[in-house]
Amino acid sequence: MAHWAPNYITLKYFLVSTSVVWTTRASLIPTNSTTTGGSSGIGLALAHQAASEGARVSILARSIDKLEEAKNHIQLSTGVDVAVFAADVRDYDAVSKVVEEAGPINVLVVNQGVFVPGELEKQGLDEVRFMVDVNLIGSFNMIKAALPGMKDRKDRGPGSIALMSSQAGQVGIYGYTAYSASKFGLRGLAEALQQEVIAHDIHVSLIFPPDTDTPGLVEECKTRPQLTSIIAESSGAMKADEVSKKALDGIKSASFFVPCNFEGLLLSIGTAGMSPQRSFVMAFVEVIATGVLRIAALGYQWNWYTSIHKWHAQNKSK
Repeated sequence: MAHWAPNYITLKYFLVSTSVVWTTRASLIPTNSTTTGGSSGIGLALAHQAASEGARVSILARSIDKLEEAKNHIQLSTGVDVAVFAADVRDYDAVSKVVEEAGPINVLVVNQGVFVPGELEKQGLDEVRFMVDVNLIGSFNMIKAALPGMKDRKDRGPGSIALMSSQAGQVGIYGYTAYSASKFGLRGLAEALQQEVIAHDIHVSLIFPPDTDTPGLVEECKTRPQLTSIIAESSGAMKADEVSKKALDGIKSASFFVPCNFEGLLLSIGTAGMSPQRSFVMAFVEVIATGVLRIAALGYQWNWYTSIHKWHAQNKSK
C-alpha cells in the first residue's frame, strides 16, 4: 500500500503548462485550442477554476496572443489577475526561465498535449516525434525545471504535480498509436516520480479525461479515422469545465489516479496494477472488482475488434 496523503492540498501557487494544436497532417498551428489549450478547453477551465478559488495562477503556452486572451477572460470573470509566459515545453532552457520568473509553485499542472490522428502506417515519423516530444519529453522538461523550487518551497504545506494523460493513456485505441504511446509513458513517469518526491510531501496525480468538448476536438474529428470515432464514442464526451472540476478535486485530495467519468473510473480500477493507492476504500474496491472488470474489459475488446473486422469487410466489398 502506498503512503497516505494529507486530506487537502491548497491551491496557492498554481502553474499550468499548455501547448500548441496540430489540427491536420499539414498544418502546425501555434495556438491553444486543443482539449489542453490555454485559450480554451481544459487548460483555460483549470486556470479559471484555480483563480476563482484564490490561487495565484500562471499559464505557460506558445502563443502570447492567445495567452493574453485567456488572461483577460479569467480577469473579467473572476477579478483575479494571472501571469502568462510564452515558451515551448520542448525547450528546457526556456521552460526553466519561465519557472524562475513565475516564482514559488505548490501545484504544477503539466497539461500540454497534441494529437495527430491516424494509423501509424500512414503517419510521418515527424508527426510521431512531435507528439512524443510535446506530450512526454515536454512533461519531463516542465517537471525537471520545477522540482528544485518545489522541494525547497518555504510554504511547507503539501505540493502537487499533476499530469494530464487521457483515457487513451489507459487503453490503446485504433488511430491513436503514437498518441497512446506518449500518454502511456506518463504513467511510468508518474509512478516512479511519486517515489522520488514523496519525502518532500509532493503528491503526483495522473488525470484521465475522455474526449472533451472543445474546438480542438471538432478539428480532430474532421481528420481522425472513422474507426477511431466508432471506438471513442463508447466513452462519450465531457465539457471542459466538468473535466477541470474533476481534475482539481483529484489534485486537492492527492489522488494518484484521477478519472473524469464513470468509464474512466472503471478503467482506473481495472488497470490499477502496481500504482499507488491512497484510499483504503478504493484499495478494497480494486481488489474485489478487478476480476469482474476484466470480464467487462474483454467484452469491450470483443466489441471493438468486431467493429474493426466489420468495417474492413465492408470497405473491401466496395
